[in-house]
Amino acid sequence: MGTEWIPPEVDSGRPSVARVYDYLLGGDHNFASDRDLATGLLRVEPQARELAQANRAFLRRAVRTIAGTGVDQFVDIGSGIPTQGNVHEIARSVNPDARVVYVDNDDVAVAHSRTILAGDEQAAVLHADMRSPQDILADPALKGLLDLSRPTAFLLVAALHLVKHEEGPEEIVGALREAAAPGSHLVISHLTHETEPGKTAAIGKLYDRASSPAVSRSHAEILRFFDGWDLLDPGLVYVPLWRPGDGEAVSDPERFLVLGGVGRR
Repeated sequence: MGTEWIPPEVDSGRPSVARVYDYLLGGDHNFASDRDLATGLLRVEPQARELAQANRAFLRRAVRTIAGTGVDQFVDIGSGIPTQGNVHEIARSVNPDARVVYVDNDDVAVAHSRTILAGDEQAAVLHADMRSPQDILADPALKGLLDLSRPTAFLLVAALHLVKHEEGPEEIVGALREAAAPGSHLVISHLTHETEPGKTAAIGKLYDRASSPAVSRSHAEILRFFDGWDLLDPGLVYVPLWRPGDGEAVSDPERFLVLGGVGRR
């Protein structure tokens, strides 16, 4: 494999959350530092790959559901490194006219996204940080592609647990809520310590040396992010329980450590 996907400014010595996730999903856009952290993660949580896949499957089901309601605009914040079954592919399988804006602050994620989406006039990639939601919403590339006066789906999948309390995760969702037209949707999945506090604490300690932390929160804390939104059934649940398809039912869903939900304005 060549190195053309590596932007010159990338610090390959510091693990990146996006690249660790890429590794767990079977991707090859990661460095030794990312693989080292992922190996530590697999020691703490031997099912880490299965957890990453379950989170990705939740994303696919949520996007398919929202696109099925007629929503054709998606903003994927903290989108990570593109992998099979990206938001634009899923949304366009339901509505070929769907438009998608990907947002990430990881240089590799952004570079690779732009390579994949080169020439796609219905998609854009922003190099931006979710901690500055107003900058994302005001970005000319987003405003040139989407009309926020129409229903839009905002995705924060495995994203808000990378934001510390003092960095204002409530302000992030609040800005999106204020910008959301009636009929818009909010998708969140988030690490929780409800059933495995020791394990999630160990994961958080591992991520202390990565580009972003891993902050687990309670069901009640995550539910609060949906203030002002009507939760779709079945509510905020462990991700495999959110509208599973045929053959997707799992035993012991709480072992997946991640809660997911979809709200509608």
